[in-house]
Amino acid sequence: MSTLNLTLLTDLYELTMMQGYFESQSSETVIFDAFYRQNPCGNGYAIAAGLEQVIDYIKKLRFSEEDISYLRGLGMFHEPFLAYLKNFRFEGDIYAIPEGSVVFPHEPLLKVIAPIMQAQLIETAILTILNHQSLIATKAARVVRAARGDGVMEFGLRRAQGPDAGVYGARAAVIAGCVGTSNVLAGQLFDIPVKGTHAHSWIMSFPDEYTAFKTYAKLYPDACTLLVDTYDTLRSGVPNAIRVFNEMRDSGIQLKNYGIRLDSGDLSYMSKKARQMLDAAGFSDAVISASSDLDEYLIDSLKTQGAAITSWGVGTNMITSRDCPAFGGVYKLAAILDEKTGRFIPKIKLSENTDKVTNPGNKKILRIYDRENKKIRADLICLEDEVFHETEDLLIFDPLETWKKTRIKGGTYTLREMLVPVFKNGACVYTSPSVMEIRDYCTREKETLWEETKRFANPHNVYVDLSDRLYDIKRELLNQMGREGLA
Repeated sequence: MSTLNLTLLTDLYELTMMQGYFESQSSETVIFDAFYRQNPCGNGYAIAAGLEQVIDYIKKLRFSEEDISYLRGLGMFHEPFLAYLKNFRFEGDIYAIPEGSVVFPHEPLLKVIAPIMQAQLIETAILTILNHQSLIATKAARVVRAARGDGVMEFGLRRAQGPDAGVYGARAAVIAGCVGTSNVLAGQLFDIPVKGTHAHSWIMSFPDEYTAFKTYAKLYPDACTLLVDTYDTLRSGVPNAIRVFNEMRDSGIQLKNYGIRLDSGDLSYMSKKARQMLDAAGFSDAVISASSDLDEYLIDSLKTQGAAITSWGVGTNMITSRDCPAFGGVYKLAAILDEKTGRFIPKIKLSENTDKVTNPGNKKILRIYDRENKKIRADLICLEDEVFHETEDLLIFDPLETWKKTRIKGGTYTLREMLVPVFKNGACVYTSPSVMEIRDYCTREKETLWEETKRFANPHNVYVDLSDRLYDIKRELLNQMGREGLA
């Protein structure tokens, strides 16, 4: 993204709609919400990620002469519209939930307030950026949870769906809690830790395994993790690693950041046997790391079996979110500004599928925390101008199953507004934290979730409720549409 012009990273219909608005002289200010409908991976929450790349995209949004020439060559666009594109700039407002936040279905991760042509153009790029990184961050959060405090390394570059997916997937994985990545370009771009050992080919290129280990240890005495399963893990690999560790210690090298890596076989059995051998040789602080098509379920199972593994390298299943390859975020019109009154007119999208009916209007999200334990009680989607006081009782209800109500007593909860200003009048007013700062923030965010919400199977869903005013507007619009349908 630092070198490519991404202005044409859009679906064709965004541009054809833009031309339609241009020729009909439609310039209304509108509100679009970017949100998703279901948590990925069967999770009880998602992790928001990708905002920094959205900011970069918006800042650089310009149609070059090459872009204009290409569009002219399609034979679909008229010269007055192409002339307009030459001076195109985003001049609107954007609000977003900060990266690393835990988020839930149907609440806007990002809100755009802009002239309709500008808001329309940026839809595709916003979705592809947020959808991908939020998906990988959510998957990585599950893997990190399964590791129960052990370090998780992101090892997926060679299996990612292309370079960008590998680079930005690594970024998202670190945000969600991974301790580092094998991806050197990601390390350079985002200043995140890069780590790695060696491949089986290193062992095979030497006359024997011992010589390969010894040579590697001489090169990297302070980061000596040896891959022990090239030939025979327990009869050859671990004994040769112990032989090299003994030689290092005897030569006066203070062993640190050292150990072995397992990449095949029964990882539980192999790790326990290897642990016994290392401990018997006096290397009880040697790390045993593991890779080999790991995911959260296998790691959780290995931990339950008592595997002697304390470091995990996770590749394919995390960088591709193999069991859930799409996030499903959407971008929907929520309101149009009435220039005469200066008020936004709510808009709603209907569907035969209840889950696809949108929430209308200019909205904000209030997160409700338990004052005592700081855990999330619910999220409340309400209108931008609504005010609530923490000293007053708060009655919330499920917008679909309205008989499900909860009264939260005043003084027992705190409120936090989740959407923060990112662009105002086309100018960026937000400074993105570093990836490692976002990682620390994400760790704190995950601590606000109840354990029941974090379980892998059938997690408890955090309620995302509508305020009374917003619910009434939505209901009136639905009733109005129903009356028009009968007319």
